Amino acid sequence: MEPQQRKVIIALIVIFFGAIVVWQTSTVTIRSGEAGVLYRTFGGGTVTDFYFSEGFHLIAPWNSMYVYSTRNQEQSEVMAALSKNGLQIQIEMSIRFRPVASELGTIHQTIGMNYLDVIVMPEVRSAARQVIGRYDPEELYSSKRDFIQDEIFTGVKERLERMNIHLDAVLIRGIELPQNIRAAIEKKLKQEQESQEYEFRLEKEEKEAQRKRIEAQGIKDFQDIVSDGISDKLLRWKGIEATLDLARSDNAKVVVIGQGSDGLPIILGADNK
Repeated sequence: MEPQQRKVIIALIVIFFGAIVVWQTSTVTIRSGEAGVLYRTFGGGTVTDFYFSEGFHLIAPWNSMYVYSTRNQEQSEVMAALSKNGLQIQIEMSIRFRPVASELGTIHQTIGMNYLDVIVMPEVRSAARQVIGRYDPEELYSSKRDFIQDEIFTGVKERLERMNIHLDAVLIRGIELPQNIRAAIEKKLKQEQESQEYEFRLEKEEKEAQRKRIEAQGIKDFQDIVSDGISDKLLRWKGIEATLDLARSDNAKVVVIGQGSDGLPIILGADNK
C-alpha cells in the first residue's frame, strides 16, 4: 500500500470515529416520563426558562443535557423521633413526590440532581419530628395516626413547593414503640374496650326491660278494655248465635228444648259435661 493511500485510509477512520463521537455528544433522546435541562458551556450556563420534553434532540457537542424524571417517585424512610414525653419512637414513612417540570432549570441550578437527599428528605424528617413531638405514645399508636400523617404532609408540602418540588403524599407505614410501652397501651385499650362492651350490655338490658314494661302495660290495657266490654247479655247472645249455627248444620241432628240454668238453649245430642 502506498503512503498516500495509507494517509487517506487513516483520515477516513479518524473522520468516521470523530463523526461517531460528535453524533453521540450532539444527540439526546429523552424517554417517556423524563425532561431535560440544557447547560450551555459558552452561552450563559444553565437554561432556566426552558426544558426539553420527551423525544430526540440535537445539541451542540460542547453543551450538556441533564435528564430528570418527572414521574411521581416514592422514597421510603425509617427514622427515630421523640414523643411528647421524651420517649423514642421509630416511624416508617413513605413519601411520594416529583419535580415541577417547568422549573427543572431552577432546580438544577440551585439544588442539583440530588434534590431528594438535599431538600426532600431533610424537610420531611424535620416536619415529622416537630409533629411527633406534640403527641403522647398512646396517641401515636392508636387514634391520632391519620392526623399526624396529615400534619406532616401539610407542613412539608408548602416548603417543598417554594423549592419547585411537588409533594403528592406522606404515608405512615408503621410506628414502633418499646415493647413495655406497647404492652401497657394494648392492655389499657383492651380494658377500655371491655368497659364499653359492658356499658353496651347494660344499655341493651335496660332497653329490653323497657320493652317488656311497655308490652305488659299494653296487655293490661287490652284486658281492661275487653273485660269492660263483655256483659252477661252479650255472652247469652253469642251463645244463641252459636246454637243457631249448629242447628243449621247438615251434619248435626240437634233438638233444642227449654232453657238451661244460664239462660242458653239445651242441645240434645251434644256432649254436655
